[in-house]
Amino acid sequence: MKVFGAIFILLASTFIGFELAKQLSERPRQLRQLKAALRSLEAEIMYSNRPLHEVARLLSTQFPAPLSNLFAEFSEKIKVGHASVKVVWEETLEKVWKHTAFKEGELEVLKQFGETLGQHDRYSQQKHILLTLNHLEREEQDAIDKQNRYEKMVKSLGFLSGLLLVILLM
Repeated sequence: MKVFGAIFILLASTFIGFELAKQLSERPRQLRQLKAALRSLEAEIMYSNRPLHEVARLLSTQFPAPLSNLFAEFSEKIKVGHASVKVVWEETLEKVWKHTAFKEGELEVLKQFGETLGQHDRYSQQKHILLTLNHLEREEQDAIDKQNRYEKMVKSLGFLSGLLLVILLM
């Protein structure tokens, strides 16, 4: 019975370590997807005459969750038109944020982006998107650095902490 308990503890702690490491690798992936989504948004703004809610709906079909949820929710709320684009963007961010791997830096960048969304002409909007992309590029580099620095350590720490617990309990 002790052996089964020890194996269970070791497997559980290793699983926790791998899940924490997964969060570290998920953030750069989601940032790359977000940057691709903003580039698509820029292209749609510059070269099509679609309304913003249609562009957001289109983006929701092109990207996996949680980004698809962000743009789908934004599209539905903006279509109703009960508030300004800025308010709808912030409400959508708050609702979807907990399902992403993003940190506070990305939230601030996206809130600043939301303040300018739909407020300017095409060329000014393009400049704001490029500025947001530059900020997200910096955040992505930070995420990659943290992933490279901590991912392997977190995996090892999960296994080793379980091993330590098994040894202490035996």
